[in-house]
Amino acid sequence: MTMKTRDFLKLAAVSAAALALAACGKKEEAAPPVAEAPSAPASAAAPAKPEPLKIAFAYVGPVGDGGWTFAHDNARKALEKEYGDKIQTSFVEKVPEGADAERVFRDMAAQGNKLIFGTTFGYMEPMLKVAADTPDVKFEHATGYKQADNMRTYDSRTYEGAYLAGIVAGKVSKTGTLGVVGSVPIPEVLRNINSFTLGAQSMNPKIKVKVVWVNEWFDPPKETEAAQSLINGGADVLMQNTDSSAVLQTAEKNGKYAFGWDSDMTAYGPKAHLASATINWAPYYIHAVKEALDGTWKAGAGAHSWWGVKEGAIDLVSISEVVPQEAKDAVEKAKAGLKDGSFAIWKGPIVDQTGKVLVKKDEVADDKFLSGINFYIKGVEGKVPSGK
Repeated sequence: MTMKTRDFLKLAAVSAAALALAACGKKEEAAPPVAEAPSAPASAAAPAKPEPLKIAFAYVGPVGDGGWTFAHDNARKALEKEYGDKIQTSFVEKVPEGADAERVFRDMAAQGNKLIFGTTFGYMEPMLKVAADTPDVKFEHATGYKQADNMRTYDSRTYEGAYLAGIVAGKVSKTGTLGVVGSVPIPEVLRNINSFTLGAQSMNPKIKVKVVWVNEWFDPPKETEAAQSLINGGADVLMQNTDSSAVLQTAEKNGKYAFGWDSDMTAYGPKAHLASATINWAPYYIHAVKEALDGTWKAGAGAHSWWGVKEGAIDLVSISEVVPQEAKDAVEKAKAGLKDGSFAIWKGPIVDQTGKVLVKKDEVADDKFLSGINFYIKGVEGKVPSGK
């Protein structure tokens, strides 16, 4: 092979390689681009969390009174546990009945509270005034009887607890004389005194009941003085319709017996304590707030709830070992009857101090009658204060 021929062949080989490379480059250029994977759609924005329902409570006494206000505040705490961040609660304690209450209610509404609870009888008129001016706020008034389009009332059948305490007192008393420290002479308190007497008379028909009024819901010095007066007058078992533990503590100092009221007061006078007639406001408060949250809350004329043993709102607890089994059995029997409706406390014949028949034999007093009690039944000594 000549040099010329070899040079020609090398040139041909180089040319062929160049053509092949060019062909490959064109093929790669001609290939369609690979489609990009579609990006994931943006996640939907989370819905805004609803604002909590703001709820306020006005208390007539201090939260540490061990009785009435303490029971309401325990129920407020139960609300927080039940509904968590769906609600926001607050309270103002030691709010006097009258003009001060109106100011507090207006302030609560101005702070954005949409459900306001007033927890004593004397708040009724002030709350009505504020409710009329703030129609977008829901109001609940304890122990009252007047309603409005945005205000309703609720109560507990404290007279059931008083009756159960009376059963114990009637069996334990040695002197046959019981004493009651009364707060203010309104139907609620008179109903409790009379029911306590009925319970005691169910165990001892000859029982007598003396009453000393202090005209305050919470005034430990006055309550102490009243309790001592009753003991000096021969009473060996005391009950109260006031909010502190002073009556029980006075009984303890005198070697007598007494009951806790509204809350379990055992710790305040363990030797004197026979039992405590308690109120559990939590069932009603949970019920009311549920309605406010789900839009079923309604008020207006006749919008009133009155809960007792049947609904789990009233009980007699921490019964002392000194109480005879006969009395304990009678208490349990009465509770069962109140729960299933087979027993009525105010069933005739019931007569007043003068012998006038108030409830005829075998008749049962209705709630209208019970709501208007302004008298003492036979067995209660003294006269009902005029309130003037």
